[in-house]
Amino acid sequence: MTPVDVQIKGSGAVASAFALALGPLGLRVALSPARHNPKDPDIRTYALNAASRELLERLRVWQALPADAVTPVYDMRVRGDAAGALLEFSAWKQCVEALAWIVEAPALDAALADALQFAPHVQRRDGPLEAALTVLAEGKDSEARSWFGVSFDRHAYGQLAVAARLTSDRGHDGVACQWFRTPDVLALLPFDRPLAGHSYGLVWSLPENRARELLALDAEPFEAELQRASEGRCGRLRLEGTRAAWPLAIAMADRVCGPGWALIGDAAHVVHPLAGQGLNLGLADVATLAAVLAAREAWRGVGDERLLRRYARERSGPTRAMAHLTDGLLHTFAHSQPLLRELRNRGLTLLNHAAPAKRWLAAQALGR
Repeated sequence: MTPVDVQIKGSGAVASAFALALGPLGLRVALSPARHNPKDPDIRTYALNAASRELLERLRVWQALPADAVTPVYDMRVRGDAAGALLEFSAWKQCVEALAWIVEAPALDAALADALQFAPHVQRRDGPLEAALTVLAEGKDSEARSWFGVSFDRHAYGQLAVAARLTSDRGHDGVACQWFRTPDVLALLPFDRPLAGHSYGLVWSLPENRARELLALDAEPFEAELQRASEGRCGRLRLEGTRAAWPLAIAMADRVCGPGWALIGDAAHVVHPLAGQGLNLGLADVATLAAVLAAREAWRGVGDERLLRRYARERSGPTRAMAHLTDGLLHTFAHSQPLLRELRNRGLTLLNHAAPAKRWLAAQALGR
């Protein structure tokens, strides 16, 4: 069998984006889809930041997305669990086009798949291959990590993320709403499917027992619980289609590279979805590793361990910082003690009036 320069194991957005990103480098690439059980329908949405959008634009994928599969977020309102505890972000005040873009997962996957059909450097190959570099992008449940003796330190939160598509009798106006409370985190992300200007993507993180109770409810009682949790601030919310759920954890690989191999995306790190940064971290891995390979010395092979360590060093800080931020926020709002509750809500309000700190936080979220 003809050897390749890079073998990518994975079938998701990160794997596909990395295969496309290697196009200008003149490398022979094999994309080996991971075995998985597809879920139908896929109701996930991604909150992509400016850096992720720029990467997808360079790959000519962003331009191929249907207009109603991408919704800009112009404002974000984060509420605590006390009256008046509010943190607001504005794209206008940040002098940016949008704070984020909510993208339908199936639409992004389809656009990436279409782009791969026109990528002559990429072959679809299954089974063992001879490759100078093997890149694992199989997600958090990667089996191939064990091939390289990687330890994946995972800590379960005892929570499920409940996802659904919603419509409202009130327009979303490009505003994302989030509630940090004890013991749940609720996010309503503005979206334009199935009803333009009046739809939301729901991501509701709850203790596992409570999440299963809600999932067992019929549509009307579930909507009533959602209405209470959202305080009616987003209008009358209605379920559209099915609900889905998955367990939440924080996880980090002890190593992300070695001689002839590297990890990217959820195969390397998993964070809580409360900041919507999971795919953004993965696409940042893609951009960084592709740049490291492009800038290598002419005599250095793509699987050279010293080369791959450059990628590991560059990604270590941002990845761990986001993991600590999301984990810290979750634990801060997990305690029900009155004093802690008072302090965190006061902190949220004080931060809302600290313009430099807000600008810095928004810049991190935008990937700047």
